[in-house]
Amino acid sequence: MHAPSPIAPEARASLAADYGAVRAVSERLCAPLAVEDHVIQSMPDVSPPKWHLAHATWFFETFILARGNAAFPDGHRPLHPAYHYLWNSYYESEGDRWERPRRGLLSRPTVDEVRRYRRHVDEAVLAFLDRAPDDVLAALAPVLRLGLHHEQQHQELLVTDIKHILGTNPLRPPYREVAAGPAHAVPPLDFIHHQGGLVEIGTGDGLHGAGFAFDNESPRHRVFLAPFAIAARPVTNGEFIEFIEAGGYAKPEHWLSAGWDAVRENRWQAPLYWQRERDGWAHYTLAGMRPVDPGEPVCHVSHFEADAFARWKGCRLPTEAEWEFSFPELPATTGRFLDDEALHPGPTSRARSYGDVWEWTGSAYLPYPGFRPLEGGLGEYNGKFMSGQMVLRGGSCATPRSHIRPTYRNFFHPDKRWQCTGFRLARSLHPGD
Repeated sequence: MHAPSPIAPEARASLAADYGAVRAVSERLCAPLAVEDHVIQSMPDVSPPKWHLAHATWFFETFILARGNAAFPDGHRPLHPAYHYLWNSYYESEGDRWERPRRGLLSRPTVDEVRRYRRHVDEAVLAFLDRAPDDVLAALAPVLRLGLHHEQQHQELLVTDIKHILGTNPLRPPYREVAAGPAHAVPPLDFIHHQGGLVEIGTGDGLHGAGFAFDNESPRHRVFLAPFAIAARPVTNGEFIEFIEAGGYAKPEHWLSAGWDAVRENRWQAPLYWQRERDGWAHYTLAGMRPVDPGEPVCHVSHFEADAFARWKGCRLPTEAEWEFSFPELPATTGRFLDDEALHPGPTSRARSYGDVWEWTGSAYLPYPGFRPLEGGLGEYNGKFMSGQMVLRGGSCATPRSHIRPTYRNFFHPDKRWQCTGFRLARSLHPGD
């Protein structure tokens, strides 16, 4: 057996710096919140901000520190024996857990105790990165990278959960004050034509490759695309208002059966956070109530609403293969990401294919041909959710910029609206189109 290659001090320092940078973002996102805001669970899909802070910490404690005991003379000592139960999310292999819909009932541990838990684990992880034997660190470094991307996912959830917590409050309190900008003109809706053919999508990198990717993005494989056209930009608020005013929410012929059931059951009449006022539409943003800007991409719509709009326009949603083939790389100029700190979609532009809003596709979230989940508990990360959900692409104003890539597959159930979700149109081409 060959001895492991020594890990250079600069590689350890780089991992430590990345760890500290990602962890700090979560703290900054919670800084504007009152203590009371940290414990609210406004619906079962939303987790209290305190829980996000604790669960991301649990991940590092469970999958790094508990498996890297060789770096500690006496092994890692958990701060509290019940935390493994309280902060587990859905990892069956790691034991039982507190029920998701009841996370808002946990007034204790307090917010201060959760922050102490984060400091306790942070100190241990940094000590691990400094002292772990080369073979142990080499085995767990990819898992640490996974943990950082996992925390970035929770940063996006923090933004959207905070928005739901505050946006369902009758006071509509702002998360932070931001001056409203001028309204934007709606750019023309152009379509990009593709002749299709045999194309490749996905990645071959995976968790242990040269570039990070989740397991559900692999393997790279071939897909045949029939000729199609895809919109150069997402659908705007102004266009969606036309759908509303044309009675889109009142005409079942536009809707999938399950979508029409959702409309009636939930009494949908507009995107989430919208309300009709005397002089037009307004919506809740993290800066408070604002007039709906017709030139921004529509946001907080379900897959059902996106699909209904597309049918109303005589179009459809693009498949995820069409989307990835059409936008195979992140351009130099992108839409807004979390790093831009606007926390709201920017004005629509045909030059932007990434950022601002996640875009629903017409593709069910299923495994790629030859997909293999990760071994052990980490295999529960993505694979077991490949049923009943739809794929989204492109990232949003709540996504960290370093977290997105062309092969990234986000997924949610088709009725969900609290994420920053929009869509663009597509249509099939026929000879002569």
